Amino acid sequence: MIQFYAPDIEATGVLPETESGHCCRVLRKKEGDKIFVTDGKGRRFECEILEAHPKHTAVEILSTEKIKPWWGFNLELCVAPSKNADRMEWLVEKAVEIGIDKIILMKCMRSERKTLRTDRLEKIAISAMNQSLKTNKPQITGPVEFKEIVNDGFMGFKCLGYCDDTHPLLSFANEYKGGDVRILIGPEGDFSPEEVSAAAANGYVPVTFGGSRLRLETAALYACVAAHVVGDAENI
Repeated sequence: MIQFYAPDIEATGVLPETESGHCCRVLRKKEGDKIFVTDGKGRRFECEILEAHPKHTAVEILSTEKIKPWWGFNLELCVAPSKNADRMEWLVEKAVEIGIDKIILMKCMRSERKTLRTDRLEKIAISAMNQSLKTNKPQITGPVEFKEIVNDGFMGFKCLGYCDDTHPLLSFANEYKGGDVRILIGPEGDFSPEEVSAAAANGYVPVTFGGSRLRLETAALYACVAAHVVGDAENI
C-alpha cells in the first residue's frame, strides 16, 4: 500500500502539489489507478485517479475508513532543539514512525538553539506518517517557553529526563504505569536546577532512561519507545 496526504481531500478531491508530483512523476500513477489518501485526522480514503496531473491530481473517493491510533493513549514529547537541526529532523521522523501524538519544541534556560523551522519538520512528519501507514498527523508546535509548558495543567503522567543527582532519580519504566504521558527532554546542557525544581513543584517526575549518558535526540527516542512498551502492554 502507498499512502498520500491531502488534508482537504473530501472538500476538493485533489491532492496537494507535492503529493501530486510524487504520485504522477515518481510513481507514474495514471488515470484509473487506485490509491489511498489520508486527511491526517484519522481517516483513510480509497480513491480512483480521475486526472493524473503532477500539480493537481484529481481523484474520486470510493470508500472511507476511520482508523484510531493503535497505541490507545496520548503521547507528548517536549524537546529542546539540538544545535544540529539534522538530528531533530531524524528524531521527528523516527518518533512519528513509532507513534506519537504531539511534539512541542521547548525553550529552556540552557538552550543553544532557540528556533527551528517547523514547516520543515511538518514535511518530515507527513512523509513518516505516510511511510508507516498512519492516518493521524502529529501536532508539531513551538517554540514554547519551559515555564509555560510545566504550568499548563497537563493531565496524565508527566516527567522530565534529568542527569544530575540533586534530585532523586527514578526509572521511567518503573514509574510510568500507562495512560496519557508527557515527556520533557532538555538541551545538551541539561535542565537547570531551577527548571527541575519548578517542574517537580508542578508534578513532573525526574526520571532516567537507563544507565548511559544519551544525546538528547537518543534520549527522546528512547523515551518514546519505552512509553510504547509500557503503554501498549496496558492496552493489550
